[in-house]
Order: sequence, then structure tokens, then C-alpha cells
Amino acid sequence: MNRNKEIIKTSYIGIAANLLLSVFKLAVGLISNSVSILIDAVNNIADGLSSALTIIGAKLSEKEPDRKHPFGYGRVEYLVSMVIGFIISYAGIQALINSVERIIHPEEADFSLTTIIILIGALIIKILVGLYTKKQGEKLDSRALKASGEEALGDALTSVATLVAAVIYMTTGKNIEAYVGVLISLLIIKTGFETIRETADIILGKSSDLEIVNNIKEAIRSFADVEGVYDVVIHNYGNDKLMASAHIEVSDKYTTAWIDNLERALTRKVLEDTGVILTGISVYAINSDSYEVVKARDDVRKIVMDTPGTNNMHGFYIDLIDKSMNFDVLLDFGSRSKDSLVEEIQKEVHKLYPDYDVKITVDYNFSEN
Repeated sequence: MNRNKEIIKTSYIGIAANLLLSVFKLAVGLISNSVSILIDAVNNIADGLSSALTIIGAKLSEKEPDRKHPFGYGRVEYLVSMVIGFIISYAGIQALINSVERIIHPEEADFSLTTIIILIGALIIKILVGLYTKKQGEKLDSRALKASGEEALGDALTSVATLVAAVIYMTTGKNIEAYVGVLISLLIIKTGFETIRETADIILGKSSDLEIVNNIKEAIRSFADVEGVYDVVIHNYGNDKLMASAHIEVSDKYTTAWIDNLERALTRKVLEDTGVILTGISVYAINSDSYEVVKARDDVRKIVMDTPGTNNMHGFYIDLIDKSMNFDVLLDFGSRSKDSLVEEIQKEVHKLYPDYDVKITVDYNFSEN
């Protein structure tokens, strides 16, 4: 299956459906003098534009890597998704202004049974298009498609509100459609802001997907000589391109050539099992073949875990000859000053091992669970 072709095909379906809906709603809105239906029509036009931008993003993301962008252009999809969010927000703000004006200066609407039938048909089409687009977005892992699908389903709810306003007007004579227009506008603005926020989180670098992290760890742990795997960090370059780095623990008895072979085997295994390119493996040497080393590691781990603000410890290595002790301490995000925390841990370790040079590397909990 060609991912980009599927994205483009889904987007074309969205464009066709939204153009059809916008034409019908514009006609009905003008005939009935309904601001809520006209807003709905404008919203469909914005949806069609979103689908067009998704196509442009999919085509641009296919560009081959070059010297300027060696990781390719897959992240164009995220930029497109953010632009879609701004378009949605702008359409919602304009709709809100028009609705408020209609409340201040009310005008009579003219709904009919034909109007109701058209609105019901448009609602059914919108729901089907929204469900299909969202499902394709999840299947293809396309942020832009998922945003379009979620927006379409949100629009279906606003169409329901428009339909209810029309029925109320026809049965009671009470005209609430300008107020419904305000509600629809606020929902549109909310959808736009959420699309912008979610896409910004991805661009800024949100936490790695724990399921993928665990799959990578499982692939690495399948090698008997790997005694621990930590600090898995995933970088998403869009268009199904994920790259990752990890720290592993192996015994200090192995040669450089043996470790080199292990790293190559790990890279192949992770790619085969998860589709993620393992671009960097850092190796912690561990020595656990003596009672003295095991006791020291357990003592230090207890000190670290008893210190408020810490999350875990790994990469412990002790040199009995040079009298040096190295380990990583994972801090919780938002914990107190790392300098004071490290100083406190060093002070406690020195009480038990005064002759050792204690070297602590501070790390954060990027993917531990």
C-alpha cells in the first residue's frame, strides 16, 4: 500500500463531498436567510480547503532527502496540519462575528420541509465522510487526515444544532438560529485551536509513544547479553519515518569488536520488528561479578531512590582500582534544582564510600514507564 496515494485519494473524496455540501448549504442558506446554515456552508468550504492542503502536504512529503534536509520532508504534513488549524480558527471567528451581528440586528428566517430534508441528507454525508477520513488518518498515521476527520465529525454536531434550530422555528415560530450560529462558531474555533495545539506538541517534541518504546525495548532485550535498556528517545520525521536512540547495559568483559557486532544486530532487529531506524546506541559497561560491586550498586540505588525528585538510576559502573563510581540519575520533570539534588546524592554516597570519586550524570525520564 502506498501511504501517500491513500492520503491523496481520501483527501479527494473529502474535497468532492465538501464542495457538494457547501453548494447545497449556500443555496439553502441564501434562500432561507439562515446565518447558521450559511456558516455551515462556509465551514464546508474550509474543510475542502483543508483536504486540498492535505494533498499538497502529502505530495511535498514525498520529496527525496537532500543536502539541505537529509531526513526528508515528512514533517511538511505537520506544518500543513497547523495551517489547517489556523484556517478552521479563522472561519470560526468570522462566523462568530456574523452570528453576534445577527443577534444584535435580527432577521427573519424562512425554513421549509425541503430545507429540513436537505439538511438531514447533508448531515448523513458529513458523518460518513468524517468517519471515513478519521479511520484512514488512524490507519495511515496521518495527522492532517485525522484532523480533517475529527473536524468533519465536529461539523456534524453543528449541523445537528442547525437542524434543531430549523425544526424549532417551523414548529414554534421561535428563531434561535443566530444563537445556534454562536454555538457552532465556538465549536469550530475550539476544533481549530485543538488542531494547532496538538500539532505544535508534535513539532516541539512530545513524549515518545510508549507502545513503540516498549516494542523497541522488547526487541533489544531479546538479546541475552543485553542486561538493560534505557533512555529510548524517538524522533518523528513524518511520512512513517521514525528514528531512535537507546542506552544499553552489557558486561565489561566484551571486546569492542563484539560490541560492534551486537550494535549492528540490534539495529537490524529493531528495524525488522518495529520499522524504527535505530540511529544511535550508547553502551554502559557494567561489572556485577563481585559481592563488593553488587553491594555498592544496591547501596547507591537506595540512596538515589530515597532522594525526593529522582525517578530511577542506571548505568552503574565502579572501578575498584581507580576508586571511581559512575552512574546516571533520572530526574522527574519539574523537580527541584538538579545541582542541589546531585550534591545531596554525592554527599550521601560519600558517607558510605568516602574513598571514591563519585561521578553522576543527570538524565530525564524521556521514556521510562
